[in-house]
Amino acid sequence: MVCTAVTSPKVRALAERPEVALTIDVGDTPADARSLLLRGTATLETVDGIPPEYLAASAKVLTGHELAEFERNVRGMYDRMARISVVPAWARYFDFGAGRLPGFLRDLATRS
Repeated sequence: MVCTAVTSPKVRALAERPEVALTIDVGDTPADARSLLLRGTATLETVDGIPPEYLAASAKVLTGHELAEFERNVRGMYDRMARISVVPAWARYFDFGAGRLPGFLRDLATRS
């Protein structure tokens, strides 16, 4: 789930074409590299105020005074937000550190 301004270009684009592809990469080193690839359909929901999950996600990287200031600023900026949800139709997970590579990368690695 992602939240953004109701006036953002992505909201307009997703309203016209809700089919999406996402890649989420994690890991701090090449040995720890992992990727989740998703394809699916996005849905949009307009929420009055700030969605709780938007603030909860911010609390993962901000604390104390910074979090309070961020929340105050966000509440002053948005009277509504768009909540974007994606229902996956296809997913693939790659764990590069465990040797789970896409076929084209595996082929390249074995040739080198």
